[in-house]
Amino acid sequence: MKYNPEIHHRRSIRLKNYDYSQNGYYFVTICTQNRQCYFVQECVIKMIEKWWYELPNKFSNVQTDESIVMPDHFHGIIVITDSVGADPCVCPNIKWDKHIGLETSGKHIGLPLQSIVQWFKTMTTNEYIRNVKNLKWKPFDRKLWQRNYYEHIVRDEKELYRIRQYIKNNPIEYLRKNKDDM
Repeated sequence: MKYNPEIHHRRSIRLKNYDYSQNGYYFVTICTQNRQCYFVQECVIKMIEKWWYELPNKFSNVQTDESIVMPDHFHGIIVITDSVGADPCVCPNIKWDKHIGLETSGKHIGLPLQSIVQWFKTMTTNEYIRNVKNLKWKPFDRKLWQRNYYEHIVRDEKELYRIRQYIKNNPIEYLRKNKDDM
């Protein structure tokens, strides 16, 4: 079906006027297309984890926190910190950055959360496709991941602790909810 703006309304689930490139903890959930269970084999889980742990190497202002790979989705906490090696406790007052050649006074350097998640989805999809061809992994129809993803801005330490516990306990809850389908 061809795109028609009159009937195809995609409402953004992002917080309006919020800068998703600013420092903070972000809880993300990414689901497979049609909630298909592609991530059940250990080798597939390891591949997803590999790209998760690669995020700080790709993005200098990103750290990874708690995460879990589930059969049909992924949960993780992304931590965005100041980039260009700046101390996150100090607000830099730089006129010209010698590394990137931009005036940075009062501006945030770094990619927004959406670009980080998109890179992760792209890298995992590309490797999954290679392994469908080379290792006979379960093929997928057109897309491995759903178009969007869920995100939640972590607001305080208590909430961070609760989200970390949720991620750790997700396999138990998943099995409880899906026991009839297994």
